[in-house]
Amino acid sequence: MNNGAGSDSLLAHWRLDESKGSTALDSSSGSKDQVSYSLLKGRFSHASDPAWRPGVCGGALLFDGYSTWITRQAAKAPRLEDAFTITAWVAPRSYERGEENRLSAIVNQHNREATEGFVFGIFRHGAWSLQLGSNGRWHELWCRHQPLEKGRWSHVAATYCKEEAAMRLYLNGKQTAEMSLPDESGMTLCGEDLLIGKNNHAVELAEAFRHNMFDGLMDDLRIYGQALSSAEVAALHRESLSSHGGAAPEIPYEDIRLDRTPVLSDLHRPQYHASPPVHWMNEPHAPIYFEGKYHLFYQHNPQGPYWAQIHWGHWVSEDMVHWRDLPIALAPEKDAVDPDGVWSGSACLDEFGVPALFITAGDDSASPNQRVGLARSQFQKNGDSDLTLWEKHPEPLIVQAQGQGKFGDFRDPFVWKEDGLWRLLIGSGTSDGQGGTALAYTSADMIHWTYHGPFYVSDPELFPYLGDMWELPVLLPLGKGRDGRDKHLFLISPLGPGADVEVFYWVGEYNSEQMRFSPDHVEPQLIDVGDFHFTGPSGMVDPKTGRKIIFTIAQGERTPQLDYDSGWAHNAGLPISVFLRSDGKLGIEPINELTSLRGRQLCSLRGLTLKEANQELAHIKGDMLEIQIEFEIPALSAMLGIWIRQSPNRAEETLIYYDRLAGEFGVNREKTTLSKEERTRGVQSGKLDLNEDVLKLHIYLDKSMVEAYANNLKSLTTRVYPSRLDANGLLLEGSQDSVIRSIDIWEINSIYL
Repeated sequence: MNNGAGSDSLLAHWRLDESKGSTALDSSSGSKDQVSYSLLKGRFSHASDPAWRPGVCGGALLFDGYSTWITRQAAKAPRLEDAFTITAWVAPRSYERGEENRLSAIVNQHNREATEGFVFGIFRHGAWSLQLGSNGRWHELWCRHQPLEKGRWSHVAATYCKEEAAMRLYLNGKQTAEMSLPDESGMTLCGEDLLIGKNNHAVELAEAFRHNMFDGLMDDLRIYGQALSSAEVAALHRESLSSHGGAAPEIPYEDIRLDRTPVLSDLHRPQYHASPPVHWMNEPHAPIYFEGKYHLFYQHNPQGPYWAQIHWGHWVSEDMVHWRDLPIALAPEKDAVDPDGVWSGSACLDEFGVPALFITAGDDSASPNQRVGLARSQFQKNGDSDLTLWEKHPEPLIVQAQGQGKFGDFRDPFVWKEDGLWRLLIGSGTSDGQGGTALAYTSADMIHWTYHGPFYVSDPELFPYLGDMWELPVLLPLGKGRDGRDKHLFLISPLGPGADVEVFYWVGEYNSEQMRFSPDHVEPQLIDVGDFHFTGPSGMVDPKTGRKIIFTIAQGERTPQLDYDSGWAHNAGLPISVFLRSDGKLGIEPINELTSLRGRQLCSLRGLTLKEANQELAHIKGDMLEIQIEFEIPALSAMLGIWIRQSPNRAEETLIYYDRLAGEFGVNREKTTLSKEERTRGVQSGKLDLNEDVLKLHIYLDKSMVEAYANNLKSLTTRVYPSRLDANGLLLEGSQDSVIRSIDIWEINSIYL
C-alpha cells in the first residue's frame, strides 16, 4: 500500500501487524518503538504482551485505556512543520470526559501551554479534533457532528498545510471539517516525544494514572510530510477496504471486550468472587431476576483501575455464584440524561413485566448534577434474555427541588412496587445539613413522582459517625418479629465529615401509607465488623426462594500504583442472606448455592483438642478455601480463632479471632504482609456478645479476600496481600486443650477457569 497516494512523502507507518511482543515497527524508517503496557513486567501475574488483534489492514493493537501507548523518541520523530497528514483506522472502546479539555490522543507531539506541536485525538462522547500551535497561538479544528462510534472501525485523517493556511478532517474518506488559519509562519516544532495513544501532557490522577488516553483498537497509523488532497485521502480509504468488499469489517465482541485472561494468574485476585474482567469497579447494585437468570450491575470505569467516567458493568448468573461477563449496559451519552456519569441505582419490572433500571444520572451542566433517570430493557426487540440492550427515558424522572433534602446530594434510587404504587428511596441529607437521610417518593406510572419527605432521620448528635449524607438506601421485608408485627431491614452507607463509611442498619416497622420508617432500636448496627471492606449495599427479595439477599463491594485497600500494576481494583463480596432469628436478632449467612463451588475436601475432623487438630492442619495448604469450625468456648478462654495465609516461619500470617473477654470478633493483620507498599495492616474488630457455648466460624478465603461469619450474627470482611508464595498455611489459635467439635475444609473452585 506504500505505492499509493502520497507514498513519496510517507514519513512514518505503523502497520501494527506484530500480533505479539512489545514493540511496534515503523516500516518507513525501520524503527522499532516501545509499546508500554502494565502487565509486561508481570508483577503479580504472568507477564503478558499487549493485546494484538485482527485489524482492517492486517493486525491491530488494542489499547487498554490507561497503560498502553507507543513511544517514538523525539530525536527520531518525523519532522513536521509546513504540512502533514495523519491517517489511521480506529475503533474506540470507550470515551473519556476530556479532563482539562485535553484529547485522548491517537498520536501527538505537542505542548499546548507552549503552543508547540500537534495533537490528533478523541474527546468526550466521540468528538474528535486536530490541534496545533503556531506563532504563539493554539488552533483547534473539531468534528462534533459526526462522532467516532464505539466498537466500529472508522478511518480518520487530518491534514495541515501552511501554504493553504488550512486544517481539514476526514472521516471514512469524506471531508467533515475545515478551518482557515490566520497568516502564520508554520507549525511551531515541539521537542516532546511522539506518543501514540497517550497525551504528551495528560492530566495526572491519583499519582499513578493519567487521563487523556486512547481506549480501543488502532490499525495502520500513517504520517505524511504533505497535506494529502481529498481525492488522495479517499483513495487511501478505498484501498484499505479492497479486501473487505468495500466495507469496514465488523469487530467481534471478543476482539474489543475487556478480557480477564491476563489477570487470571494474579497472586491476589479473587477467583470465585464476582469481578469486572479488568479495571475499576465500585458497588454492585440493581439486582433483578428475569426469565431464570439473575442480573447484577456494577459501577465501572472501562478505561482503567481508577475512579472516573462511571458506566454500568453487567453480570448474569443462574445461581448468584457463577457470574458471566456481559457488555457494558449503560454508558454516559451526549444529549441523554446522563452525559457525565451513570451512577448507582436499582432495578424492578415495569407494568408490562419489562426490566427497568433506575439510575443516578450525572449532568454537570445542571444544578444539582444528580437526577433520577430510567432505562428499559429492549429484549422484546432482539429476544435477548441476557438484557444487553437498554433504552433511556429522554427526561429525568425526578429533579431535586430546594427543600427536598440536602440540595446537591441526591443519588442511588432504590425502587420497588407495593399496593399498586412504585416506591422510591433516594440517598440525601436533611435540608438543614445536620444529618443524613433517605427521601421517599411514590408513583402510579413510574414516570411522575410525588415527594413524601424524609423516610427516617437519626439523631446526628448521638450518632455523628452517620455523617451528613446517606448513600445507597435499601429496604427489605423481614417478616414478623417476636411481637407479631411486620419488620423491615433498612440499610444505609454514611458519607460526609466524620462519617464511618460502613453498612449500618436498623430493624423496624415501615408505614407504607406515610412512607416512614420507625426503628426498633435507635442506635444503628453493623452487619460487618471489618473496616471499609463491606460497603456499597444493594439488595433484593429473591423471587425463587423468598430470601432477602444483600450484595456489597469489597474494597481493595491498595495504593494507586499497585492497582496500576495489577490492572484491576476491587470486587464484589459474596451474596449473603439476611433474616430474623428466633431471638429477634438479625441473622446473616452466605447463600447455600456457594456449596456448588466446593472441590476436594481437605479435612473433616471431629472431637479433637486444638493441639491434635493443628497436627492435622499442618499438612493442609491453600489460598482458595472454605473453612467451617466449631469451638467449644471455655469459661476462661480469652481468644479462639485461626491463622490463615501463614508462611512456614510465620513471617506472614493473619488471625481471624473471637475474644470472649472483650466481646469482640476481629482480624489481626499486623503480620499479613512483608511488603512495605501494601496498606493492609493493623487490627479490625467489632462487638459480638455470644451467649452460647459454641463459636461457629465460617470462613471463605479467596486469594486476597477473607470473609468470616460468626454464629450467623456478624460477618467480617477484610483483605490480605501476602508477599510470599508459601504464605498458605493454617493454624488454630487458643489453649492447646481447647475442644474442637468439628472442622471441615474444602478447596474452592474458580468461577472463571
